[in-house]
Order: sequence, then structure tokens, then C-alpha cells
Amino acid sequence: MKTLKIAAAVLIALSTSALADPLEGRWQTARDDNGNSGIIQVAPCGNAFCGRLVQSFDASGNQISTEFDGRMIISEMVPQGGGAYRGKVYAPDRDRTYNSRLQLSGNSLAVSGCVFGICRDGGTWTRAN
Repeated sequence: MKTLKIAAAVLIALSTSALADPLEGRWQTARDDNGNSGIIQVAPCGNAFCGRLVQSFDASGNQISTEFDGRMIISEMVPQGGGAYRGKVYAPDRDRTYNSRLQLSGNSLAVSGCVFGICRDGGTWTRAN
């Protein structure tokens, strides 16, 4: 009986740790000041989440190659509860890293941030396949 309880506890612990955070995955960004957008791959990195630019698109939706491909766009992003996250987001169009807030709601991610008291609405990102 004791062995059965231990086995059940281990299974519960493993299944709980295997659940992915809702922020993980691929996100299509809103268009930037230049009309470009991208796909950000979000994954755990240490005790936070990071997101790397894996694809870029021009204003017409055509895939392009940029110097930002592969660049870390989201860093130090930590869940705050209720779908909220806080960390940093790099904006390639302005070459700035913002102290940012993400608000997850289903397959939408509202992005905003500030640097030196100047704030920016990063638009709404959508979950990509």
C-alpha cells in the first residue's frame, strides 16, 4: 500500500511539472513602425521565459531575412498570475528594450512597455501554428 501511494505521488508530480505554461509556443507579433512582423518562439529559460525571433515578414506578408532573425526579443519574463507577465521586450524597429507587461487572454497576447518613462503599446500578438 505504501509503495502504491509513493508511485501515485510521483506520477502526480511528473504530470504537473510536464504541463506547459500558456505563454510557451509561437506568437505572431503585431506590425511594427516599418510594417514588419515576426514569429517569436517562447520557451522557458531558467526561472523565466524568453522568446526568439524565428521568422520575419515584410508589410506585404512575405517572409524576409533580417539582421534580427534569431535575436532574443523576450527576456526575463516572469508570470504574475491571472495571465499577466512582466519582463523585457526588445523592439527591433526602435532598437530599444522595454520593461514590459504581457497580458495573455486565450490566443491573444497584449504587449506594452516603457523605457526611460517613454511607454509604447506593442499591440496584440496572436498565437501562431
